[in-house]
Amino acid sequence: MTFAARALRHLAATPSLRQVLAPSARLIPRTPVRAFAVSSARLSDKLFVHRETPENNTKQVFEFNAENAKEAQAILAKYPEQYKKAAIIPLLHLGQKQLGWTSIAVMQAVARMTEVPPMRVYEVASFYTMFNRDPVGKYFLQVCTTTPCELCGSTEILKAAEEHLGIKVGETTPDKLFTLVEVECAGACVNAPVVAVNDDYYEDLTPRSVTKLIDAVRAGNPPPPGPMSGERKTCEPVGGLTSLTEEPTGPGFGVRKDL
Repeated sequence: MTFAARALRHLAATPSLRQVLAPSARLIPRTPVRAFAVSSARLSDKLFVHRETPENNTKQVFEFNAENAKEAQAILAKYPEQYKKAAIIPLLHLGQKQLGWTSIAVMQAVARMTEVPPMRVYEVASFYTMFNRDPVGKYFLQVCTTTPCELCGSTEILKAAEEHLGIKVGETTPDKLFTLVEVECAGACVNAPVVAVNDDYYEDLTPRSVTKLIDAVRAGNPPPPGPMSGERKTCEPVGGLTSLTEEPTGPGFGVRKDL
């Protein structure tokens, strides 16, 4: 009998670990499984795969206008010749600023400029949510609903914007003027709740002030960005300073004399 045959016979005659532990395992009470989260998973409403459409297809060609072409060359000049791919994100942002959204034609133009396969640009554009893969309205409203804004009433602000515009989150008004989306952390937590209109932040909002903001933007007279409460200009405490109220100490404060 060969060695392999003897080994197989030995394994066949040896009881498995399951068989050995089975009698004792029945005596051990089973611990209930606890989930790490109790809330339901919220799936994305976007499909980050290209689908040919009349307004977004691979046959279209995008070119930067004269002003942005100069800006694009200035961006490329910041990086070594062999590292042009480092300019993908700022070039995509420039293309979106010109077109209003990031089409497949914009991505292909950036791929040509940075001398990389188009797939490398597709990967970047589909990863970062700041790149709009679909056309958006002239005014892109981003309502922050992360914890600080939520604690300050961002849900009510979102509902007020939906009712005032007559659309739901992720939709665009029929006149193509407004697109409303919900975002995670706009980075202005101290002035929560916050709504971004294109590149401008409007803060300290209420359901009433957000409707006034929308009306002002629709009329072509957007207010200066910043807090809308009228109680502060930037992010200083509303009731006045609570710290750093004394004259700052000079150099050497708290240092030993012999140092």
